[in-house]
Amino acid sequence: MNATVRMAWLVNRLRCMSVPEMAYRLRQAATIRLGRRSVGLAAPPPLPRTLSLGVRGAPALEQADVDALLLDAERIEAGHVVLFAERRFDVGVPTAWNRDPETGVVAPSLYRGDIAIGDRELVGDIKHVWELNRHLHLVTLAQAWALTGDPRWLQALAQNLRSWFEACPPLTGPNWTSSMELGIRLVNWSLIWQLVGGERSALFEGAAGERLRADWLDSIHAHCRTIARHLSRHSSANNHLIGELTGLYAGAVTWPCWKESKDWEAQAQRELEHEAQAQFSRDGVNREQAFSYHMFSSECLFVAGLLGQASSQQRSQPRSQFRSQSRDQPHDHSHSQPHSQPFSRSYWAVLQRALRFLRSVRDVDGGLPMVGDADDGCLFRLHAGTGRPGPDRAAQLLALGDTVFGGQHDQHPGVRWLLHALPGGRPDCDPHEADSGWSFPDGGYLLFGNHFGEANEIKGVLDCGPLGYLGIAAHGHADALALSLSVAGEACLVDSGTYSYWQEQKWRDYFRGTSSHNTVRVDGLDQSTPGGRFMWLRKARSSIERMPASPHEFDFRGSHDGYARLPDPVLHLRSVRFDGASNTLTVRDEVAARKPHKVETFWHFAPGLDVRLTSHGLSVRGKRFVLQMQASGEDLHLELVRGAENPPLGWYSAAYESKTPCEVLRITTVSSAVPIECRFTITFTD
Repeated sequence: MNATVRMAWLVNRLRCMSVPEMAYRLRQAATIRLGRRSVGLAAPPPLPRTLSLGVRGAPALEQADVDALLLDAERIEAGHVVLFAERRFDVGVPTAWNRDPETGVVAPSLYRGDIAIGDRELVGDIKHVWELNRHLHLVTLAQAWALTGDPRWLQALAQNLRSWFEACPPLTGPNWTSSMELGIRLVNWSLIWQLVGGERSALFEGAAGERLRADWLDSIHAHCRTIARHLSRHSSANNHLIGELTGLYAGAVTWPCWKESKDWEAQAQRELEHEAQAQFSRDGVNREQAFSYHMFSSECLFVAGLLGQASSQQRSQPRSQFRSQSRDQPHDHSHSQPHSQPFSRSYWAVLQRALRFLRSVRDVDGGLPMVGDADDGCLFRLHAGTGRPGPDRAAQLLALGDTVFGGQHDQHPGVRWLLHALPGGRPDCDPHEADSGWSFPDGGYLLFGNHFGEANEIKGVLDCGPLGYLGIAAHGHADALALSLSVAGEACLVDSGTYSYWQEQKWRDYFRGTSSHNTVRVDGLDQSTPGGRFMWLRKARSSIERMPASPHEFDFRGSHDGYARLPDPVLHLRSVRFDGASNTLTVRDEVAARKPHKVETFWHFAPGLDVRLTSHGLSVRGKRFVLQMQASGEDLHLELVRGAENPPLGWYSAAYESKTPCEVLRITTVSSAVPIECRFTITFTD
């Protein structure tokens, strides 16, 4: 980042801060400077107490899942690791922990406060470095040990941990620059700790094992202390804060070895209870308006809650259990002592509502609209084999909810592993929480369509909520009044996704900008004003003016003020009607202004669909449906665009760091009042 760009970013960031936040940032800067004195200082000697849940063996799994996990462990042992959803990288043996596996850039071993993480020449793409150092893959080695008892996997795990402690001493290097990354690493360390047998693990046998344990505890203390001193506050108190608190809680509960541990645990639990209520709407929607972070925050809340259940209930065996059936020996609690208090009923109710929303917006084939930012980042990866894109992750969360809240048998292998590692009783929760719904006005989403959950399902999602959360709305997109549509479980009208946070600025701007969403752009400007890669200045506000009665007799009208900032203010009004009897969707867009403006309506179609523009309109053919669209208005110009680069238009990103061309219909006119109406008629072909 050059000096001019850096200065512009700083000015914009200050514009998003309140006076108390500025004071907090100054105190944090001073704390970071003073923290330099702590580099190289030994941690206080730990007390001889840790949380060992007596986990033995592995849960009962299908042979295919066992084979896939062991194959993945072999690849990890050889230095080939999956990062993000599906990309495998050669990270070396021993692992080059401070190297970006994409670019090969090795970050310097400097004090954390001296590293500019946005400088690609200095650190490469920091997301790649951080993703590797979350240690999701090291849990796989612990799983392989639990499955087989083969010392090979403990040796591989020990080698990786030793090399990490050597390459990443406390407060030194890029892997100490983010409190959230420290928190995620602590969660995965906690899972490893339980899966290898805790304090009595063979991992700690002999002089080398004792040294490994000592170095590990020193690093754990530094992780907890750093998180507690550098929590994300004010306009940054989003999923980062939830991730940090979850890690701090996991660290304090699993290793209550220092005098600060009790305070860390109490603070983390208290604040997690608060953030669960603050960061999710009353109807279960994560307020960052980003479905990927909805899942990440839910994962964090689940892990903290399950750890609280396991720790507080380990002395007794509750009547109602959700432990996985073991393929080896039962859990042994004889050497455990309770630490935590369980989380409250209202905390678990937040998760129940979050899962209700997630279940509702998924289509019949498991597809999930890619609303808002997504980096494929997850808190844990316990499913055998490689990581998978969003829908499978959503399925795992829903399966976890079915087991924890509904008492159903845990069929998902990732759920079996998680509940095996964190055994405990069912939480205090409402057994009558509804499974699904269609209206989420507080969160900002409404569903339209018919035959939900059936083979001939039509499901649309309309975004009528805010841009994002708090002052910077870091992970929101300029997508006011946008909609997506799936037919028979096949994506049709799509949100374009995210692609990358740190690639060339034009791609970051495009994928979160208005032209990559199914909505209207005025005068070539985004609805909201960007101020940086994770910052918005002027934010469009949506309003619901007419609320629909049902998803199959859907009649909505809403507006947003994003273009009220123009010298000649413009109000965008959108009406959306769906008639379930005729499977017809009608979208009417109006702009109200004194003078004419350039108005563009965008419709993005999923890759793989057969999209053709004819003299009669637009024809779209999927596997089991045909969609016909007709547009009406004054002086409309219709064009299909695919894979344009300057400026970008017609791209779709199904996974982080991945993009592919897709068809986009752009309808353009110059108007101050005449509406554009698009009528979509859906016909099933079998």
